[in-house]
Amino acid sequence: MAYSEERTAVLVDPYPLWLDAVENVLVKNGVTVVGRTSDGDRALALCEEHRPRILVAEPAAGGIACIREACARVPGLKAIALASSEDPNQVQAAFAAGAAAYVVKTAHSDDVGVAIRQTFSPSLFLPGVTPAPAVSGAVATDTDPAVAMLTKREREILQLVSDGHSNSQLARMLWVTEQTVKFHLSNIYRKLDVANRTEASRWAQIHGLLEPAAPEPLVGGRSAVS
Repeated sequence: MAYSEERTAVLVDPYPLWLDAVENVLVKNGVTVVGRTSDGDRALALCEEHRPRILVAEPAAGGIACIREACARVPGLKAIALASSEDPNQVQAAFAAGAAAYVVKTAHSDDVGVAIRQTFSPSLFLPGVTPAPAVSGAVATDTDPAVAMLTKREREILQLVSDGHSNSQLARMLWVTEQTVKFHLSNIYRKLDVANRTEASRWAQIHGLLEPAAPEPLVGGRSAVS
C-alpha cells in the first residue's frame, strides 16, 4: 500500500524536545503529525500503520536505516533528514538511503518549513521546457535516457548551475548546506562524465534542460548590451 494522500507525517528523533519543536513547524505548514517516537522500530511501525506522506528523521543513531526501510515499506514516502551533523559521509548516506532533503538542526525553523513544502511540491526544474534556440533535438523529459540517469534534485541543481549560481547561492536557494550542494555536483559530474560546471552546463544545453534566455531589450534600435 502506498502513502496517504493527506498531508501527514511521522517523526523520529532521540530527543523528545526536538519532537515537540519539529511538530510545531509541521503544524504551522499544514501537516498533521500522525505519529512521533524516539525509537526507529516504532517509527517503522507507525509508517506502516498510518502511511504518512513524509517521515522526518534524525539520521544519527540508526536513523539512516530507518529512512531506508521506511521508504522501502511505504512506496512514495518522502523522507527528510533533520540532522545535528553536517558530516559529508552522513549527508551522502542519508541521500543514498532515500532522503529527499537534508536539513541541519542549526537551520531556522523557516528553513525546515521550506524543505517540507518542497518535499510535497518538489522541483524548481520542470521537465519538458522548450530548449534553447541554439539547441536542436527533442525536448528533455524524464523518459529521455540521458536525463533519466539524474535524480530530480540533480536536474534541479544542474539547471541552477547552468544559470550561473554559485555553490553558496545554491545552498541558500535550496535550504541545504554547501557540502550537500558539492555532494550533488560530484554525483552529477560522475554521471555525466564531465569535469566541471562549464561542461555540465553544456551537457544541460545539449539535452534541452535549459529554459530559453529572454531577448535583450532594445534601446534606440540597438541592443542594451554593447
